[in-house]
Amino acid sequence: MGRVMSIDYGRKRVGLAVTDPLKIIATALDTVGADRVLEYIETYRQKEEIELFVVGLPKNLDNTDAESMADVKPFVKRLEKKFDIPIVWVDERYTSKLAMRAMIDAGIRKSERRKKENTDKISAVIILQSYLESITLK
Repeated sequence: MGRVMSIDYGRKRVGLAVTDPLKIIATALDTVGADRVLEYIETYRQKEEIELFVVGLPKNLDNTDAESMADVKPFVKRLEKKFDIPIVWVDERYTSKLAMRAMIDAGIRKSERRKKENTDKISAVIILQSYLESITLK
């Protein structure tokens, strides 16, 4: 059974999260540089099967594409070209705020919360959890 991998793509850093093989639990995987993310995914895929990518869809509050969509679309094209794996988009509005709230609630020190890579990983988990909840409700 393959895993589902979520991707919170940013111009500099990319947060990654994966499910367990039964697709029940979303877990933070890593934060990697945007320039190395495809290589990282390829290395991960050599160890674990990935059956689906869930990519954060950057939207504004009025439901228009966010400015960062200009970076995400070309990345997704490269992802599609490199891997023959389906891709699902999930709205990522508020994930950074939810990630910060989750770190505060978990008692993570302020110095750790300031590290953007932690926010990116947790945002990827929130995106993946949102996807898992959406398929459970169907």
